[in-house]
Amino acid sequence: MRDANIKKLVLAALMAALTYVATSIVQIPSPMQGFVNLGDCIVLLSGWILGPWWGAAAGGIGSMLVDLLGGYGHYAPGTLVIKGCMALVAALIVKAMKESKASYVISAVVSEVIMVAGYFGYASLLLGKGWGAAASIPGNLVQGAMGMVIGLVLLVVLKRSKALEKLA
Repeated sequence: MRDANIKKLVLAALMAALTYVATSIVQIPSPMQGFVNLGDCIVLLSGWILGPWWGAAAGGIGSMLVDLLGGYGHYAPGTLVIKGCMALVAALIVKAMKESKASYVISAVVSEVIMVAGYFGYASLLLGKGWGAAASIPGNLVQGAMGMVIGLVLLVVLKRSKALEKLA
């Protein structure tokens, strides 16, 4: 393996671990009952920092591990695909829009729409909840909004601190 590939692999593993921690450990009380977590912001950062394929792997695997280790194994396949797609799409939109400031906002919005629609579709069709799965939409919208805002703030902080330049 080349040094660049090893570096990317290690960074992807780090982002997967951060996704796990941000999802399972950091929980903020939600006005929609329950808690929201910071996992989505790390999933978005994974796509923006690592690119589409490594970011999708890191975001999907880190999020899936939360389900597997937290007793929600029936959600694990859906989470792997949904969170992986979030990071993949975020990276592809930013790349297509040549890393403009607007590209990060647009990619975050599209990625979070994928999350909300993805979990609704997975729960309603594959888990057999039907229209009852719509009950999770408000909570997922709050989760998505938090992920977008905090992810964008973290990206600005990382860019201003020149930390991302050290990863290249």
